[in-house]
Amino acid sequence: MPSRTPREFLSALKKGEFERAYYLHGPEDVLKEEGLRYLLERAVDPATRDFNLDQRSAGQLDPESVEALCNTVPMMAERRVVVVRDVEQWKRKTKARNAFLAYLDRPSPDTVVVLVQGSAEDAEDKELAKRVVAVHFGPPTAVEVERWLERRAAASGIRFAPGAAAHLLKCTGGDLGALRLELEKLSAVAGAEPITAEQVGDLVGIRHGETVFDWRDAVMDGDAGRGVMLLEQVLDQSGMSGVKLVTLIGTTLVGVGVVRAAWDAKARGGQLERTAFDALRAARPFGLGPWKDETARWARWAAHWPASRLREALRAALDTDRSLKSTTLSDERALLADLVMRLVLGEKVEA
Repeated sequence: MPSRTPREFLSALKKGEFERAYYLHGPEDVLKEEGLRYLLERAVDPATRDFNLDQRSAGQLDPESVEALCNTVPMMAERRVVVVRDVEQWKRKTKARNAFLAYLDRPSPDTVVVLVQGSAEDAEDKELAKRVVAVHFGPPTAVEVERWLERRAAASGIRFAPGAAAHLLKCTGGDLGALRLELEKLSAVAGAEPITAEQVGDLVGIRHGETVFDWRDAVMDGDAGRGVMLLEQVLDQSGMSGVKLVTLIGTTLVGVGVVRAAWDAKARGGQLERTAFDALRAARPFGLGPWKDETARWARWAAHWPASRLREALRAALDTDRSLKSTTLSDERALLADLVMRLVLGEKVEA
């Protein structure tokens, strides 16, 4: 069956159009859960939810229960919904999985089945996908993260002072799970006055100017001293790792390389920023800051990063990534400090 994007999935639900079976998969669990919640709101009457909604874990199902679970007639309602989570627990040849595949070949017209795969499993289950409407929830772009934050903050009664939302995005790296957790904290202290960047920093534990993006900016600006100094603060932050830092640098170098090619073709000013924006829109990379900020930075850095320097920098980032994946955590800072120096040494290369 044809797959749908999350936007198409939600749009169909809004119109009251329901398929007999869905397969929600991909790495973004927050959006997956929000999509599931919206489906339940649209498909199940709250008054009869106790009778017409079943939620199970795939690992707990046996072949005998599949028939009763999916073919039970809805009670005082148009349809039932069956949610099966953690479908990645099904091994390809388990009897429960085979029973479910057989059901999906001839699904009940009165039941909507939703199969949910956890983010720990990246690969799509092709046997499921060809029998149902598959919806892939991939990492959101920076623009999508900003819009998500605006909606969730407004729903929680949170107002941000200038710079506060941007700092929160920097602190969390655009991770929706981390953002959701921090918004829960902020909602507890939200009052009549907008929340400031300083309040965000105090609550999250990352002060303004000490985020992973501030580290990246120092390196790209050629400030080796600040780049090395920030390593200690950044690596001590929750969920941070050397590999994440190298990934951010690598993505930035590739983006600057695209803009540098335009710079070499005599593009300047707004042309460079348009090139950067077009590259972001085409690639939709994960883990960057707001696109407006990124385009301005890439355009500024392009003049100081010629192709030869970019090639050497990408080679250095790749070497460091390989070393980080084969060494102990205690060596992370030394390896990253060495990377900072290798990148900044190209600062005086003639553009």
